[in-house]
Amino acid sequence: MNAVIIAVFVMLVLSLLRVNVVLSLIAGALVGGLAGGLSINQTIEVFSNGLGGSAEVALSYALLGGFALAISTTGLPNLLVEWILQKVGKEGESKGKRLSKALIVLSILIMACFSQNVIPIHIAFIPILIPPLLKVMNELKIDRRLIASVLTFGLTAPYILLPAGFGQIFHEILADNMKSSGLTVDMSDIPKAMLIPTAGLAVGLLFAIFISYRKTRNYQQSQIGETERTEYSKVGIVFSFIAIIAALLVQIKFDSMIFGALTGILVIYISGAVKWREADQQLTDGMKMMAFIGFVMLSAFGFADVLKETGDVESLVEQSAAVIGGSKSLAALLMLIVGLLVTMGIGSSFSTIPIIATIFVPLALEIGFSPMATIALVGTAAALGDAGSPASDSTLGPTAGLNVDGQHNHIWDTCVPTFLHYNIPLILFGWLAAMIL
Repeated sequence: MNAVIIAVFVMLVLSLLRVNVVLSLIAGALVGGLAGGLSINQTIEVFSNGLGGSAEVALSYALLGGFALAISTTGLPNLLVEWILQKVGKEGESKGKRLSKALIVLSILIMACFSQNVIPIHIAFIPILIPPLLKVMNELKIDRRLIASVLTFGLTAPYILLPAGFGQIFHEILADNMKSSGLTVDMSDIPKAMLIPTAGLAVGLLFAIFISYRKTRNYQQSQIGETERTEYSKVGIVFSFIAIIAALLVQIKFDSMIFGALTGILVIYISGAVKWREADQQLTDGMKMMAFIGFVMLSAFGFADVLKETGDVESLVEQSAAVIGGSKSLAALLMLIVGLLVTMGIGSSFSTIPIIATIFVPLALEIGFSPMATIALVGTAAALGDAGSPASDSTLGPTAGLNVDGQHNHIWDTCVPTFLHYNIPLILFGWLAAMIL
């Protein structure tokens, strides 16, 4: 039995049983390492060494949490919440509430999409935007699983389709690895090939909005989930916007979330919106808010390194190639399923491409897939699992924003909904693209 399948299975089952994701990743890594022929000492050593690879990510998210809390201190989130509350209308005005719900969903969707291509800040906006909106969402009885689905769509679909920001990176990795595997493709062909698979994600999003989570869901109002009443001034609001712009510019200029967040924090502190004697405690509280993501990412890097060390990731790809034979239909389906398993375990579609392209590109050409179909297969196989993986920042980010009051479970309220609404249609539409392109 392949160690990757065993490790991912153990991790997912434990997570579904509500075992903490960090413990599930550690247990899955241990079982996978032993199943892959590593000793206990080797598994522990590889896992421990892998933790260092995510140190920068963990620190980035911790500082982003501190920056988010500093922004909330200026009163900007209060201003946003009050503006949206004015749009909600009176208690009996159901039309106003429907419009407000649509406004919130649309605003979050646009911001999430922009975070990948237009303003490439990835999940950095979530701890700033989402927690202050929880009060409004609770009043409108919006199902948070819907918001998680909207956020994850915005964090995945744009980079898969559009060659800008993180999408530019994804497309370059895809083109470079396909070229090194024997197929040179034009970068302009990638968006065309990925259009049908992305349409599958759009279908999943529409299904979540209009069918799965259309009904209301009750949540308790909590002081943790809503921003405490803060007196704000025009100066504080102005410096909030300056801090956000400065953080964004530094992050883009130096490609560092750490120094971007640090710049934003310094602007807020220098402005006087945060009192110096309270700054240390607020920064600590903000870091605690994002600590969950940091620990999961640490564990995910160790988990991925153990799987790579066993050699069974490449073995899984090769075994699947041996089973396929000459069937195009079966080949497309198995390639997509293998991509799903690998990405669910590693937690990164960007890291999955180099692993699967080496085998899948020559195999696709041998079976007779066109270059466009091959792009769709490899790109979709890599993207599968980003939504729904407990270790992906595309699911960790939404949970960090929606669970600040403890009423949103990472596995059952983020991972399971996004897995069902995005991975299933992505497989179907990815397979369809491979058949018709």
